[in-house]
Amino acid sequence: MLAMVEKSTDYTHDIAYYARDGRLTEPSDGKRYEWRKMIELSKELGRPLTEEEAEEFRVK
Repeated sequence: MLAMVEKSTDYTHDIAYYARDGRLTEPSDGKRYEWRKMIELSKELGRPLTEEEAEEFRVK
């Protein structure tokens, strides 16, 4: 039988380390995409889209 150690659930250090300026995400690059169509194609292909494939779904 394996001995299990309870993992600490104190994530304040992680959040403070990665969110130095108060944001939890990166700033937007201004590009917009048709996400639903991209997700469907990704599911059909069974892999993430390449940069070139994703560019086809960019809203201009």
